[in-house]
Amino acid sequence: MTRARTAEFGAAGNGDRDVTDFAPATEVSGSRREMALARLHAETHSRNALLPLETVGIDRWRQLSANALEPNAYYLPEWESAVNATARSRTGASALTAIANDRSNPRLFGLMPAMSAWRAYKLPLPALVNADPYGTLATPILDRDAADDAVSVMMQNARDAGAHALILRDTPVHGAVLTAFTRVLEQDGMHPRILTSHLRACLDATRDADDLLREALGPKKLKELRRQRNRLAEHGDVIFTIASAPGEIERALETFLDLEASGWKARRGTALKQDDGDAAFIRRAVVAAAARGQCEIVTLNAGDTPVASAIVLKHLDRAFYFKLGVDERFAKFSPGVQLTLELTRHLCADPAIKLVDSTAAPGHPMIEPIWRGRLAVGDVLIPLYRRDPLVAAIRFALFVRRAMREPARRFVHFLRHIREKKS
Repeated sequence: MTRARTAEFGAAGNGDRDVTDFAPATEVSGSRREMALARLHAETHSRNALLPLETVGIDRWRQLSANALEPNAYYLPEWESAVNATARSRTGASALTAIANDRSNPRLFGLMPAMSAWRAYKLPLPALVNADPYGTLATPILDRDAADDAVSVMMQNARDAGAHALILRDTPVHGAVLTAFTRVLEQDGMHPRILTSHLRACLDATRDADDLLREALGPKKLKELRRQRNRLAEHGDVIFTIASAPGEIERALETFLDLEASGWKARRGTALKQDDGDAAFIRRAVVAAAARGQCEIVTLNAGDTPVASAIVLKHLDRAFYFKLGVDERFAKFSPGVQLTLELTRHLCADPAIKLVDSTAAPGHPMIEPIWRGRLAVGDVLIPLYRRDPLVAAIRFALFVRRAMREPARRFVHFLRHIREKKS
């Protein structure tokens, strides 16, 4: 039995040299499927099983993103490169890739920013985990014209790096990417295993916005929101603006950062402006993404006073509601809801957008009553070997970790809720 090579975990540029030398669970057989995979892997260019993410060529990354099987704006090069450079606790990711061996123009047809399980969970497990892109969506980017081949090569590169499993966090469980992984696994008698899943709010942007809002909120709630908007207008004309051009988006971003840092996020210490690395990341990412038509900042003003602002990302036919900041002095007028109503109308009027992912936590009290669509998202384990006892050990370790952390998380959430009610 040949030993799995693990040195490349450390050579990947993320400083993670914690993975021990695990052997594959099974020998490579001479089956037709496995021989085909061996030929495919031999025809790909892979100097290392894992590469530092910053070495992935931006132009090739953009070409892949333009032909992605499933949209994910958080893994666009302009966004993820900025995250990887300075964002708090999110730098130094590796790249699990599929690259076609064309000496003149090697083509990237699969990419998953990745890290070790030790870095992701503080567990010494032989698994690679998709990197946190500062948004609750981490779907790998696969070329829609070669998705299954991309999955096969990426899985083989993960094996070459010593991994026995991939953990796809925050991935749509019914999406096209997981479907591609499922097809490839089934050919080898395996299947993905959903570790956790939940439903979160999304918007069907192909519908008429006013019809959708009437169905979601009903006439009584809409009347109350109109009353609040009229009272807000006593402080000045209520104006909804969309910033996307250079210059204007930089000014809008500073407004957003000030609003976010004026409320409960600042009290928790989680506002982007409160950390130098996070502030550098968002300033770089927003400007770079906007320059390619992939980011907008929407703002609601009462006269000259901004009362709510949000960052929205776009990729292919999908938009992503990243973050919202509000001026809590105007809380009785529901500024976040008022902005979201305007944003709903704006996105439904955009013929290029079919779906908007709230990227919000399940049960979010503001967005779920407005956007009644639901997107199933979860953490999924992808086994890399058949009948591998280490896969069961990985699943059990992650289950125990969740079981231990969940009560503590709920208790901290309860304490925060009590403090915020008193403040």
